[in-house]
Amino acid sequence: MLVTFVIASVKGLHRIVDVAWGIAFAGVAVVTWALSAGYGDDGRRLAVTLATCVWGLRLAFHIARRGRGHGEDPRYAKMLARAPGHPALYALRTVYLLQGGLVWLVSLPVQAAAYLPDGPDPLLVLGLVLWAAGLTFEAVGDHQLARFKSDPANRGRIMDRGLWSWTRHPNYFGDFLVWWGLYLTACADWRTALLALVSPLMMSGLLIWGSGKRLLEAHMAQRPGYAAYVARTSGFLPRPPRRPAQRTEAR
Repeated sequence: MLVTFVIASVKGLHRIVDVAWGIAFAGVAVVTWALSAGYGDDGRRLAVTLATCVWGLRLAFHIARRGRGHGEDPRYAKMLARAPGHPALYALRTVYLLQGGLVWLVSLPVQAAAYLPDGPDPLLVLGLVLWAAGLTFEAVGDHQLARFKSDPANRGRIMDRGLWSWTRHPNYFGDFLVWWGLYLTACADWRTALLALVSPLMMSGLLIWGSGKRLLEAHMAQRPGYAAYVARTSGFLPRPPRRPAQRTEAR
């Protein structure tokens, strides 16, 4: 995150911290894999490391491709415009160092699982299945949204097709499944399960009430058609869209 801060400051583009978010998780996983050699089960270590890297690098690539050619993210521009003191130092404290701490904290299951001496067990398998479901849900949702935005006929319209008709945030719901899945990989021992529980709880809080769903919906609230989309589409957990309410005439 410190390296990203230097690069972003030179380029004058703090949105690249969103790309570094996924890469940082992959970095934690790889370093943990190297340090845990000789302590944890090799199969578990490799599975958890690969799962984390695939998720983190896919997310980083997607965000980098989505933001290519665009200027500063409006969220960071607004934050820096009203920053007390020096904007860059304010960004360092409130974005880069904060996200660095969050990466370490959310990665606790990855770190803990790598040191478990036991071989594959049902919880590891279940965790990887949940991880795969979340990754698929997230990747499909991102792909559907990218295709929708690439069509000029959809400019100004609300994406309400595919997975986006079942939940307003398929990408965040996918992340939610990914991190609960990775948490299960660390649950073979009750002590690591207890230690790592803060991770999926923290990620769920960020996605639903923190910098994910809440901020995005506040930004989208004034878009034409968004209120109707909210009325018929689940806010997080997927479910079939509601039918429009039927108006009844007084007799």
